[in-house]
Amino acid sequence: MQYTKMNRRTNKPTVSVSPAMHRVVAPLGHIFLGAVVSIILYSCGSSAAPGAAYGAMPPPQLPVVAVVTSPATTFKEYSASLEGRVNVEIRPQVEGYLEKIYVDEGAYVKAGQPLFKINDRIYNEALNSAQSSVLAAQANVQRAQVEVDRLVPLVDNKVISEVQLKTARAALDAAKAAEEQAKAGVGNARINVGYTYITAPVSGYIGRIPYKTGSLVGKGEAMPLTVLSEINEMYAYFSMSEPDFITFKQQFAGNTIEEKVKKVPAVELLLADNSVYSEKGKISTVEGQFDRTTGTIAFRATFPNAGGMLRTGNTGKVRIPQQLAQVVVVPQEATFEIQDKVFVFVVGDSNKVASKPIGIAGKTPAWYFVESGLKPGEKIVFAGTGNLQDGMVIVPQPISADSLLKVKPL
Repeated sequence: MQYTKMNRRTNKPTVSVSPAMHRVVAPLGHIFLGAVVSIILYSCGSSAAPGAAYGAMPPPQLPVVAVVTSPATTFKEYSASLEGRVNVEIRPQVEGYLEKIYVDEGAYVKAGQPLFKINDRIYNEALNSAQSSVLAAQANVQRAQVEVDRLVPLVDNKVISEVQLKTARAALDAAKAAEEQAKAGVGNARINVGYTYITAPVSGYIGRIPYKTGSLVGKGEAMPLTVLSEINEMYAYFSMSEPDFITFKQQFAGNTIEEKVKKVPAVELLLADNSVYSEKGKISTVEGQFDRTTGTIAFRATFPNAGGMLRTGNTGKVRIPQQLAQVVVVPQEATFEIQDKVFVFVVGDSNKVASKPIGIAGKTPAWYFVESGLKPGEKIVFAGTGNLQDGMVIVPQPISADSLLKVKPL
């Protein structure tokens, strides 16, 4: 039972428990204390158990490859736009209504093949008029010639003065000049008639035709009738920054840029779908000055295109090869990326692994060319890096780098 009494020193009430009640509560306290201790011990045991279990797990067995060096070819890529070797804007030389269109967009035509016909009625009439002027001029020449022939004997017999003969001969010369002028008018009229019949100046592919039959066309139109592209050879235009251009000049031998360009090996064209074009090209020209706006200098590479696979307006990347005598090569399967940096796990003393960043000089579909971060002979984990952490111990399973190079050549 519980009862209250006054504390003499503090003069405050205190709670007391009867002896009978104390005999009941005391055992419960011991039981509660024992339960708390058991829970604490169980918690400590539970937290220690996983660590003990992990420590008991054997180290993972992972394939390891020793880093080697090898001759390799790396590529420097530059964005490029493609144009046919010849791109001709077909424009009318005379004004008139478009009477006929002989070709369709995208068609292949040969040089001299008819493309368009402009109504030539007014130009034929102009030709007829010019020809009539020639006939009139010829008649005037004959008349003047008759007059000269009539006066010559009279002057010889001194019937008339020589002045009259000179005047007649001047009139003859004027008539002949008028005849030549009339003939020139005929030639000009015939040219205009010929301009109404438009043919292909070169062989190639027809571009877009913005005009339809019946459209009024002429010299002042902003758009051409079409663009004709000769694409047996394609030009790939690309630009280098100033640092890249300096590296380019140092990379190839020669005293002049022209000599250095001749030493550049055949280049490749990477198409928009990342496939490599079947034909290799050659750098042909370099512009004489940098573009002040972009700070770049333009190059032109030429690619054969006999099959017509490439067209004007295509885009891609020109790949300039660079031969490397000896470079550290690492299989891409052995690497992983963190924040745009490439890492490998290096196997150190006691078979402990440590992650290490590497600098990339180039790559192929299966290999990285390493310029910094690794030395020949160092061992790296080839596969299974996803579960590794720095300091973990592994059981190395050696793999020959030469065998990897045979399966996946550079």
